[in-house]
Amino acid sequence: MLAAASDRRSLDARASHSDAVLRLTLTDFRCYAQLRLEAGLEPVVLTGPNGAGKTVILEALSMLAPGKGLRRASLGDLARRQPVAATPSRWSVAAIIESARGTLPVGTGQNPEGGDKRVVRIDGQPAKGQKALAEVMAIAWASPEQDRLFLDGPSSRRRFIDRLVFGFAPEHASELSAYEHCQRERARLLSEGCSDDRWLCALEDGMARHGVAVAAARAAIVARLDSAAASGIGPFPAAQLALDGEIDRTLTAMPALAAEDTLRAQLGASRKSDAAQGGAAHGPHRSDLRVRFAQKGIAAEDGSTGEQKALVLSIVLANARALAAERGRPPILLLDEVVAHLDGVRRAALADEIVALGAQVWLTGTDDEFFMGLRGRARFFRVLDSTVTPR
Repeated sequence: MLAAASDRRSLDARASHSDAVLRLTLTDFRCYAQLRLEAGLEPVVLTGPNGAGKTVILEALSMLAPGKGLRRASLGDLARRQPVAATPSRWSVAAIIESARGTLPVGTGQNPEGGDKRVVRIDGQPAKGQKALAEVMAIAWASPEQDRLFLDGPSSRRRFIDRLVFGFAPEHASELSAYEHCQRERARLLSEGCSDDRWLCALEDGMARHGVAVAAARAAIVARLDSAAASGIGPFPAAQLALDGEIDRTLTAMPALAAEDTLRAQLGASRKSDAAQGGAAHGPHRSDLRVRFAQKGIAAEDGSTGEQKALVLSIVLANARALAAERGRPPILLLDEVVAHLDGVRRAALADEIVALGAQVWLTGTDDEFFMGLRGRARFFRVLDSTVTPR
């Protein structure tokens, strides 16, 4: 899964003040049986026709962050398709990265022993969970799947903000996972008619502790992003961000420990209704992210399609700026097919912002002309039929 130590030493000289993937290796991942892509510290541009395999590379990179990745696919769907009679393949993504900890190998893939969990290795050692990925580097992205971010339900916006939180607070991944585990177990017991107060209290205590931690982390980062995005970035629109949920209002009115007690009491009182309706009526899984165009004073969902896409990109860029200020190094950005939706002015501004950030940004598109502003400032690759060729 991971590159050899000699490969690592050969890349050590490329030290940087930004997170970067210096080498990417895919095995049985989607349409790639095997791929080894050498990158530098600079931005990477992948061009080619639709269906050539460009987005797959960005999806593989996104698996080096906590969560389900850029397209939220199941682990089985990430494996390369094999003939019916063939042994099912197990995918892996490995990389040599540049991070605050230096140059080191990281990798992730399907558990060779089976199951629906993926394994993670950092610097040759097994990691306890996906949180370890966020501890060594930060990755954020914008993709066509976010085109309806402000029109779809709250769950997509919660996922969006949670991914941004990972960069500032790697422990958020563990808190979120622990909260969701307690939530699922409580829902299961209630659906089975369990009335064991001891077990339910234990799960509700977990939901209260982890839930308030999740909500508090979101609140801290949303406040920071609201400030970072308030003026916009060049021609990209300024944004106003706020969390909207019962637990978010509770946290603004009282200390965290008191908020835990409140949530614990709410969960205990709502067992009967939660059993009837399924799920839980209280907790951070009920929160929403509200976004407004700062100059126009209108809700994000009321803007045009092009304005909404530009607003998402503005927030992602503001997040990169805020992370660079916080960590002293910008995150890796994955921008999938976003340039095609921008006019010439915004394309040029995006190229300048990428260079000013000093970030490694991976961009995809169908035509080289969309990336003229990065000529001489990025590495270009042509992707055709799952083959990647330097330009």
